[in-house]
Amino acid sequence: MKVAVVGATGLVGTKMLQVLEERNFPVTELIPVASEKSVGKEIAFKGKQYTVVGMQTAIDMRPAVALFSAGGSTSTQWAPAFAAAGITVIDNSSAWRMDPAKKLVVPEINAGELTPADKIIANPNCSTIQMVVALAPLHKRYTAKRIVVSTYQSVTGTGVKAVNQLMNERKGVEGEMAYKYPIDLNVIPQIDVFLENGYTKEEMKMVNETKKIMGDDSIRVTSTTVRIPVMGGHSESVNIEFEEDFDLNEVRSLLSASPGVVVVDDPSAQQYPMPMDAHERDEVFVGRIRRDETQPNTLNLWIVSDNLRKGAATNAVQIAEYLVAHRLL
Repeated sequence: MKVAVVGATGLVGTKMLQVLEERNFPVTELIPVASEKSVGKEIAFKGKQYTVVGMQTAIDMRPAVALFSAGGSTSTQWAPAFAAAGITVIDNSSAWRMDPAKKLVVPEINAGELTPADKIIANPNCSTIQMVVALAPLHKRYTAKRIVVSTYQSVTGTGVKAVNQLMNERKGVEGEMAYKYPIDLNVIPQIDVFLENGYTKEEMKMVNETKKIMGDDSIRVTSTTVRIPVMGGHSESVNIEFEEDFDLNEVRSLLSASPGVVVVDDPSAQQYPMPMDAHERDEVFVGRIRRDETQPNTLNLWIVSDNLRKGAATNAVQIAEYLVAHRLL
């Protein structure tokens, strides 16, 4: 099986290669794809060297599937060309997520909606993915009415430039700035650009994508997304109001039994999920499970996941695995 990774030299593209290798995805030939400035570079994969090629060359090589992580404008321009050639695209950008004709997929929740006709499949936003993986079994049981989420997001979500800014600031070195402000010893309550309603694009992604993935437009979601100086993964404080009341032991049981979820919740031993624990892991970690005592049927959760893995690369590879397992390619 020929597999193309578009944006193979970037932070998420590199992670996609790592995850493909770790999960032993059946790659017979890798096609690393990047911008013209990277064409001709060599990339190592499973002990072999592969040469980075351009977009049209990759299409002409006819991979079965192409994992895209090269930004929205690139996806808008090139994903339809890959799809027209019969190549299934799994796109990590925001370009296709809210297109009503495209599926927005988290495999644990809605991979069953996929068909062979789906040639462009959208990978959700990283902060949305980890929240809905934990939310899905609870929504199914108790029906979520309203969600209030505040995120604490790793600099890796911005990219290499932001990682370099953080490291330079730690060393006291002048360098290129990914953010308008320092990030070390600071918190920046803005991720992506502001919209007319006062929310950022990242915040509205969480609102809209959650409804689409869950298949329920009645869920009310409000979000505040914040960048913090960590690198292990994203964290979220999530407050969920349900239609029905719940038992906390049943909540823990439902979460523990849910694919891709690990419960770490023992306050007496000071055990709870942290980004450093989620780093290089594929699971979504849930802790600080407790009732909101200010109103009925409302739950507080703390959710942590590696944003480059489950929040991006792993979710995309899991979609590809589902397509292979169900002969949809």
